[in-house]
Amino acid sequence: MPSFDIVSEVDKQELKNAVDQANKEIANRFDFKGSDARVEQADYVLTVYADDDFKLDQVREVLNGKLVKRGIDVRCLDAAEKSEKVSGNKVKLQVKVRNGIETEVAKKLVKLIKDSKLKVTASIQGEVVRVSGAKKDVLQDCIALARKSIDEVPLQFQNFRD
Repeated sequence: MPSFDIVSEVDKQELKNAVDQANKEIANRFDFKGSDARVEQADYVLTVYADDDFKLDQVREVLNGKLVKRGIDVRCLDAAEKSEKVSGNKVKLQVKVRNGIETEVAKKLVKLIKDSKLKVTASIQGEVVRVSGAKKDVLQDCIALARKSIDEVPLQFQNFRD
């Protein structure tokens, strides 16, 4: 019985490369000369540092550009609401990188697939939604439906088995 998995993953190495490239650009830009603007990475948590909120937004813009160039969807970023003051007048912002499908989105996805009346079964397995059906064509229709309907997180379709 053919099946595939719907996941939402971020490649850790590509994330590290994008952070390194962003830090390089920030170090070389004229408007950041003499400032303490940088991006630090700890696993799937990024911390953006800058001198003030304006420069913080500029650093985030550089980071987002580098992430997009490396093929990482910026919808997986979950930034804190407000920046925190560090020492003096410096600020920092925590940005979490979401990895895996959250249960609310997974439930919404399973409900969407069941309501579509396609002859497939969808089940939640941790941070993955497994879809199986009798024919490949029906599974491809299911992929198209998921791509069209779910837009809050980036989805990848992996582990296609025949």
